[in-house]
Amino acid sequence: MRIGELAAATGVSTRSLRYYEEQGLIRSRRTPGGWRDFDGSMTERVVMIQHLYAAGLGSTTVHEVLPCLEAPPEERTGVMEQLLAQEIERLRAKRRDIDRELDTLQALRAETALSGGGRRGTVRHGRS
Repeated sequence: MRIGELAAATGVSTRSLRYYEEQGLIRSRRTPGGWRDFDGSMTERVVMIQHLYAAGLGSTTVHEVLPCLEAPPEERTGVMEQLLAQEIERLRAKRRDIDRELDTLQALRAETALSGGGRRGTVRHGRS
């Protein structure tokens, strides 16, 4: 399957597919004419990569998780669980940061509304 066919089958741009290949996430063979030739199994792999990216994982983590996901359940190691636990904690920390920023903006908005919008007040925020 050529790169354009894989792109059409997965809804992923050829540019993204080239990036995935550079990152070692997908593989192709080269034809004698130099064209990329992807195995049909790459369709499912590309879809899986898209799901992992949508979950907020970076390419390095995706690279580590893919072999675990493709292994039979009895052969999967604790590596995937550890990686996913780390990513969940990373996202929780990000959520805490966003909540802190949101609280700060809401306090600023409330203070501005109370002061009639014309005066500058002191806004305390949770960052140290």
